[in-house]
Amino acid sequence: MTSNAPAMGWEEWMRHDATSLAGLVRSGHLQASEVVAQAARGVERVNGRLAGVLEVFQDVVEDPARDRPARDGRLHGVPVFLKDLGSRLKGRRQESGSRLLAGNVSKDTDPLVENFLAAGLVPLGRSTTPEFGMTFDTSTSYLGHVNVTRNPWNTERTPGGSSGGSAAMVAAGVTPISMASDGGGSTRIPASFCGLVGLKASRGRMAMPLAHNEFTWRIAVEGVVTRSVRDSAAAMDYLPRMPNGGSFYPMARFAGSYVDALARPTGRLRVALSTGAWGRPGACDPEVADRVRGVARLLEGMRHEVAEIDDARICDWEAMWHGYVTQWICGRVLYQPIAETGGMDGAAMLEALTPMVRRHFEAAQRYSTLDLYKAMACNNVVTRGFGRLMESWDLLLCPTLAVRVPRANGPYSLLADEDLGAWMERLSSACRYTMPGNEAGLPGISIPAGFDSDGMPVGAMLYANFGREDLLLAVAARIEEAMPGWFARTPPLNVAAPG
Repeated sequence: MTSNAPAMGWEEWMRHDATSLAGLVRSGHLQASEVVAQAARGVERVNGRLAGVLEVFQDVVEDPARDRPARDGRLHGVPVFLKDLGSRLKGRRQESGSRLLAGNVSKDTDPLVENFLAAGLVPLGRSTTPEFGMTFDTSTSYLGHVNVTRNPWNTERTPGGSSGGSAAMVAAGVTPISMASDGGGSTRIPASFCGLVGLKASRGRMAMPLAHNEFTWRIAVEGVVTRSVRDSAAAMDYLPRMPNGGSFYPMARFAGSYVDALARPTGRLRVALSTGAWGRPGACDPEVADRVRGVARLLEGMRHEVAEIDDARICDWEAMWHGYVTQWICGRVLYQPIAETGGMDGAAMLEALTPMVRRHFEAAQRYSTLDLYKAMACNNVVTRGFGRLMESWDLLLCPTLAVRVPRANGPYSLLADEDLGAWMERLSSACRYTMPGNEAGLPGISIPAGFDSDGMPVGAMLYANFGREDLLLAVAARIEEAMPGWFARTPPLNVAAPG
């Protein structure tokens, strides 16, 4: 337990985003040690009900300078949780929500975490993720018990995933920014479910873990979830920094500052609107579609041109879903060498995996190298299709998810044990708007768009052309300014009222 009294009252703490907290540290009104200690106390106040933090680094609470966060970084002194998947910090555990990696200690610090430190962010602990990030319900069983991460807006509901722990902590006010990653919506989905901002950058924009590149990990992009657009922009001024030779798919750096880009005029934009099927069965939830249409009306009020488009104009959906689902399942063959490195034989590995992860692994054995080649050919078709679409439009507006916030450990949980085909169809139908952005490599941002009839947040998503994260952030900032009641709202369970 931490012993220091809070540096400020909890209600005041909840009103600060990362930019303003860092400003208090920079001006000398707060010390980084006070900010970090208060965030650690915030974990104590809410994590018992949210189960979003696996551990707090007590040595960092005692010495926030331990990992050498840059004192001149724009976000110096602000705590961040490292998602327990993806980029690593040397000497810290990373278990990826799986028994296959239980107790695993990272031997290296990856470039993205180096960039966190360059921004001045202080890694305070690890946040939860479902096993290998394979769904948007953050429920696990690898710790010897079922651990269900919950949504501070309603603890019966999931905060989303796979960056569920980070989103729950940010929404509840423990810290205003935390690490996320996105291979099928895993930054944008928890942002939507928790009322946050979640940006997935273009393929090739962000620094990748040392063990991966954009060829082997083409759908995944790391980043952060935040409570304000300006915090996402501030992070983007640091996170894309790429070590020389660190990218299979190099992208020219953005000229200037993303924070400065927030104030630049966007001009009159052409916005395509779609709430349709996107090649999946069933319709988008009508309440979600209604909230997205509210964003469309807002953009029209800002004098942008908004027009609803036919789904068929977006891309070849058969190619999209065949290619994405093939690579999604095929990649699970890698669990075998992970298990072997840990001394597990095949039977022990299958026993260790949660039911739906095990079904993915078993299905992966049925694919051939030709199947993978065909999936890559599909990627060509899909990426070029989205490219043609974005030549006609500046933005594509759609829901973040086709469903409202489901119950925690519910129909999308990896702890379920059912036919993989039915489970995968349900998952991909819910994620019909996020997964195509991963396959195509387009940048997308989920922003709050109000609440449904259950009082749960609903997210709307904007896609832009390749490399136009600056435009997404600028438009999101205009929406935030016009509709402040949608952003940085306080859920019932928060650090100021944890009871």
